[in-house]
Amino acid sequence: MRVLYQARESWSRRPFMPVRPPMTDEKPIQAVVIPVTPFQQNTSLVWCVKTKRAAFVDPGGEVPRLVEAAEKAGVTVEKVLLTHGHLDHAGAAAELAERYGVPIEGPHKDEDWLLASIEEQAAKWRMPGARSCTPNRWLEDGDEVTVGEAAFAVIHCPGHTPGHVVFVQKAARFALVGDVIFAGSIGRTDFPRGNHQQLVDSIRLKLFPLGDDIRFLPGHGQMSSFGWERKTNPYVSDLAVSG
Repeated sequence: MRVLYQARESWSRRPFMPVRPPMTDEKPIQAVVIPVTPFQQNTSLVWCVKTKRAAFVDPGGEVPRLVEAAEKAGVTVEKVLLTHGHLDHAGAAAELAERYGVPIEGPHKDEDWLLASIEEQAAKWRMPGARSCTPNRWLEDGDEVTVGEAAFAVIHCPGHTPGHVVFVQKAARFALVGDVIFAGSIGRTDFPRGNHQQLVDSIRLKLFPLGDDIRFLPGHGQMSSFGWERKTNPYVSDLAVSG
């Protein structure tokens, strides 16, 4: 399977990348992506256009850069959202929650063991400063989280990890998918408690039915759409699973 975690020393100096998901006339959300850590993890700052209230999604590290992004956007951070418990997605959640005095929401309860082991993961990967955390709210399939007045549907998508969740803003036709699916690939399942068939089922049975037009931001790499991946992804496309 394609490796998606090549380190690149210059990555932390890359500029913030604006994300402009397809909008309705109401334009419910805007976002910027802040690539952080040697894992090139796409931390996103998402905010409600109407209220300018925001959430960090999957803050993996480099807190000063994340704070700078919020200041440049002129938003009020009201929470931290997590798709899953791997170090590169949750390593800075505790520090940001303390800094802003805000709650951590997500992922699913089945990630408790991963979130509790972040400091152990950090020692292994030599990433000092990452801290274990316990969310203020565990999420279930079918739940809803809000950022300002913008609502995101919560979809439990196990496979990469057992408690992975995806956030979908249906009005904007936009999803934050963590490490479930990538442009041209899918999440690794060779980590503890990974399950390849569960991951394929999560994508095929839970995400693709939401609509080909939904664009998604993965945890690593470039954006894509469910429709494009359903046609071309070598692991989960219609052709790949038909035979």
